[in-house]
Amino acid sequence: MNEHTVQRQIPEADNIGTVTRCPACQAPGAVHWARARDVEYCTSDQDYDYYRCVRCSAVFLDPMPVDRLAQIYPANYYAYAPDERSVIHRIKDRLDAVRLQRILSMMSGDDLQVLDVGGGDGWQLDVVRAIDRRVTFTQVVDLDQDAQARAVARGHDFFCGRVEDFASERRFDLILLINLIEHVSDPGEVLSTLRRHLTPQGVILIKTPNMDSLDARLFRNRNWGGYHCPRHWVLFDRKNFTRLAGRCGFAVRRFAYTQGAPFWSTSVLAELARRGWVKVSAERPMTRHPLYPVLAAGFAGLDLVRTRLGGRPSQMFVELVPTSAPAT
Repeated sequence: MNEHTVQRQIPEADNIGTVTRCPACQAPGAVHWARARDVEYCTSDQDYDYYRCVRCSAVFLDPMPVDRLAQIYPANYYAYAPDERSVIHRIKDRLDAVRLQRILSMMSGDDLQVLDVGGGDGWQLDVVRAIDRRVTFTQVVDLDQDAQARAVARGHDFFCGRVEDFASERRFDLILLINLIEHVSDPGEVLSTLRRHLTPQGVILIKTPNMDSLDARLFRNRNWGGYHCPRHWVLFDRKNFTRLAGRCGFAVRRFAYTQGAPFWSTSVLAELARRGWVKVSAERPMTRHPLYPVLAAGFAGLDLVRTRLGGRPSQMFVELVPTSAPAT
């Protein structure tokens, strides 16, 4: 369903909720899209509402729980424990490393600098340094105070705070934004901020959910895993993300869909939990359920086949390069 189809179906789209403008395109007018709960970590019994912009079709959470980060990102959140990553995640990481190696190989110079936004304790920057010895400086920006000591011990600089507040005289050849842009309230501000931190040859590698996918449609009103509710605040498809990037002064150099097995797995487990066939609790979130790795393996294979056949799985990789000055 594209933007024009939505507009035809909704003849009078009013501003709904507490956010008066779309956080992606800043246009007024949104329609209710879905209601979801935190089925993964059970941080509350609250229902959360997602809305779809009638102009760009971005889907966003409204209201966004910006003042409850400590609650919605509990101590057992998967990103806080990278050493517990499953076999499926480790295989995925190796495939991602091939992508990183290709990007770095296209860069000139003997002194490359890399920034990882939301990089935790820097485990991914360890991979980058192992891939290319020309990487001489690595920087993490993250909100997790507990990760700072581990990142510094690994040899990475660390800024604890929002990337919008990060200041540095350095310019970076590669900026990683892996599963991060969907977690922020103003994606355009983040991209514009990062553009100022790039070298002329710099690349931003982004990985983010794809709303234009089979599982997003099937589980739209049944706690789709891509909502990662309530932690994913703005969700895109290829078209509206490309438009956002253009407004922020970027061109898409390379685009690719990639498997969304975690979203499939969470969606299926949520449906099984709704039927009372499995149990999920705050003490044992979905990522630690014994069925999770089994489902993830199966759906990873399914998505890889679908990708080869021209399908659009529920995650996408985007490589951005700076162009002219950002559009106003």
